[in-house]
Amino acid sequence: MAIDLVSRAAWGARAPRGSYSRLTSTRGVKVHYTGGRVDPAIVTDHAKCVAMVKSIQDFHMDGNGWIDLGYSMIACSHRKVFVGRGPHNLPAANGAGLNSGHYAVLGLVGNSGLVTPPDGLLNAILDAIEYLRAKGGAGKEIKGHRDGYSTDCPGDALYAWVREGAPRPGGGGQQPDPGSTPQWPGRLLKHPPIMRGEDVRAWQRQMAGLGYVIEVDGAYGPKSTAVCVTFQKERHLDPDGIVGPLTWNAAFDPAGHSESAAPEA
Repeated sequence: MAIDLVSRAAWGARAPRGSYSRLTSTRGVKVHYTGGRVDPAIVTDHAKCVAMVKSIQDFHMDGNGWIDLGYSMIACSHRKVFVGRGPHNLPAANGAGLNSGHYAVLGLVGNSGLVTPPDGLLNAILDAIEYLRAKGGAGKEIKGHRDGYSTDCPGDALYAWVREGAPRPGGGGQQPDPGSTPQWPGRLLKHPPIMRGEDVRAWQRQMAGLGYVIEVDGAYGPKSTAVCVTFQKERHLDPDGIVGPLTWNAAFDPAGHSESAAPEA
């Protein structure tokens, strides 16, 4: 299997302060996020990924008093996978009584700043999962940290991807084919009030794929409206903050143009 591993020596890991409890296998993997702000610049600067992994280890060892950082593996936006505790070692991040059931894989996204996982990060999480299956006896389950533990982790955007079955980006499934334009769902997405649905989530996911900072949570509120207005201005559409057929088609148009500045409503 192909995986771009960053060894503990390569990222400058501290030595654990004790011996790990051993695992022969698990039911699968639980996916995590940082729970804090992640600088969006991390997407273009891998040194920031290394620094963040080291800071997480420091917090887990010095703040939590753990023998090492709590994750089995850590995935970053550059499709690199950092070795944490590694396969066959008990993680500490899933919660008391839950660590022996699943390995723990952290994706370097947070609850502010970088909140929508780029494709490189999703691929790295899946690379880590495949590695833990091959080397650590991980089972088929892919769950979020919040499954069985009271927490917001791994965040709404990453958890939505887990709930969709953790599809490989570009691998089909519910992802639209490149160059295709999914049909406008037939209702205007606007705020107020907050509108919810899979059509909202599909549009948000597409905007995130275009590089806009937007949470893929299926809720069209003020933040989605602000992204919509910015997008409409860039595409020379009427900046009314409403996703109608023109804005929808422009979002999925690979050529990146629009022929009209007519209002959506």
